[in-house]
Amino acid sequence: MDSKVDLESSRGYLATSSDAKPKPPSSLARNMGRVLLTFVLACFLVTLTNARRCTHPHPAQSRVDKILSETPLIDGHDDLPIFIREFFGNHIYGDDFRIPFTEGNLLGHVDLPRLAEGKVGGTFWSVFVECPKNWSDFSDATYATSVRQTIEQVDVMLRLQQAYPNVFSEPPNGTTALQAFKEGKIISPLGIEGLHSIGNSLAHLRSFYDRGVAYATLTHNCHNRYADAALVEIPGGIKKADPVWHGVSEAGKDLVFEMNRLGMIVDLSHVSVDTMRDVLGAGKDDWTGSRAPVMFSHSSAYAVCPHPRNVPDDVLELVKARNSVVMVNFSPDFISCTASDDPNGLPELDPENATLEHVVDHIMYIGNLIGFDHVGLGSDFDGIPTVPRGLEDVSKYPDLIAEL
Repeated sequence: MDSKVDLESSRGYLATSSDAKPKPPSSLARNMGRVLLTFVLACFLVTLTNARRCTHPHPAQSRVDKILSETPLIDGHDDLPIFIREFFGNHIYGDDFRIPFTEGNLLGHVDLPRLAEGKVGGTFWSVFVECPKNWSDFSDATYATSVRQTIEQVDVMLRLQQAYPNVFSEPPNGTTALQAFKEGKIISPLGIEGLHSIGNSLAHLRSFYDRGVAYATLTHNCHNRYADAALVEIPGGIKKADPVWHGVSEAGKDLVFEMNRLGMIVDLSHVSVDTMRDVLGAGKDDWTGSRAPVMFSHSSAYAVCPHPRNVPDDVLELVKARNSVVMVNFSPDFISCTASDDPNGLPELDPENATLEHVVDHIMYIGNLIGFDHVGLGSDFDGIPTVPRGLEDVSKYPDLIAEL
């Protein structure tokens, strides 16, 4: 989810195109299943790449169907929960939501028929809530509403999973995820988008983990007491952020270690480049960063589109060195752009080239640079007001795979 998206004003666009420092973690090894969930899609892309090298008597669609039936396509970031909050007040049992969600034509990018048509194997469902208006004040009072709303967003997604138990898995681990896929269910972990959602409390972090939150994005479009963001919100928009911590703060180091201890994945989408480098062990001091692989749940390649939200080449090399993954975002803002002298530090958008093919350019760029083990998909569906031509909603994943 990105702050440039106003879901209420985007109603006409959504369905159209264009704590003390912890000891070394004794439980990390047995909790790595949650981390390994992130890399299932990397295996999928390797399978796809190998398939392209082989002669095959069947047309491309048959090959796509075979791949998606055998290997789960996992989306690193989908904003269905905040869509439900904004448009339905988190009421999922009434006919106004239930009928279009189950039968099709729900406003937005996701419903059950389109998930089935897209052969979606798994999704990290984002339990996003907005940054506080006074985000520069890191007090408990500032974050109280954010914590409450995040609890509500976790609740609505868990209720949705319970309402459709034959469609969505319960929050999985590395073992139960693959079993859920074999049973025809969508693997359904949750993800927090910005640590304003936990306030200033690692107890909240642990509580969310216990309720199925598999990853936490360190920031959204606001700094917090743990890390610097890439962007911050200003009246009427966003701008490239000036640093507060120049990366990860001392409190943030403790938080990353606690996430490692739990087995919760550190997500570096939305963070500043300094924060990326710190967590990947190439930062401002002798801190070695995360002890476990990390993810970028919905970010693209800076070399292809020079947006502060994207990942530069030197960080991509660190991603490879740390056996981590970048899951390519579909937002036109981060897919198709050129450098500019904008005073807010943002590139010039190029909507004409916001296409499925340009998403493929990002995937191929990252894969060719650091290997296809380290690239995945993180659509940001239901959190973006416009989409690339050819990738209008979750039903279009087979078209993307066919293009690859």
